[in-house]
Formats: sequence, C-alpha cells, structure tokens
Amino acid sequence: MYYLYAVKPGQPLRLAATFDSQQQLRAYVSWATLSEQPDGTRKFEQGSALVGASGFQESETPLTEEDPETVLHNPTPSML
Repeated sequence: MYYLYAVKPGQPLRLAATFDSQQQLRAYVSWATLSEQPDGTRKFEQGSALVGASGFQESETPLTEEDPETVLHNPTPSML
C-alpha cells in the first residue's frame, strides 16, 4: 500500500488517501495539482484529497498513527 500525506506548513502530516500502487498515487497527484509555485508549494483541485494542502508526501509505510481505513482508497477524479 502507498500512503499520500497532505503537507501544510507548521502542521503535522495528515493522511489524505491510500493507493494500491505508486503509479496510481502519482497519477492522482498529477491530476489534483492545479499549479506549482517557484517556492515548491502547490495548489490542489477542489474536492481532491489534497485540497487545502500546500504540498504532499508519499510513503510505502505509514508515517502517522492515523487509521488508513478512515481515508479514501484509490480515489479517482470520477469519484468527485
């Protein structure tokens, strides 16, 4: 399983979604990203698992104590 975390400056990582493959995760992030600023911050699609975040982090292992069952699994644009 692959874990997608939302990043906001000064706040702890928040588990945003899980995926079966890294390719699915990266395709989703690509779709959800509206723009990337020169400082590396991003703006994400409204309704996406990353809305309100300024960045993301991916991992093959959990980075927080959050329950993966409480977030979307393999979200797609058609789920919106």
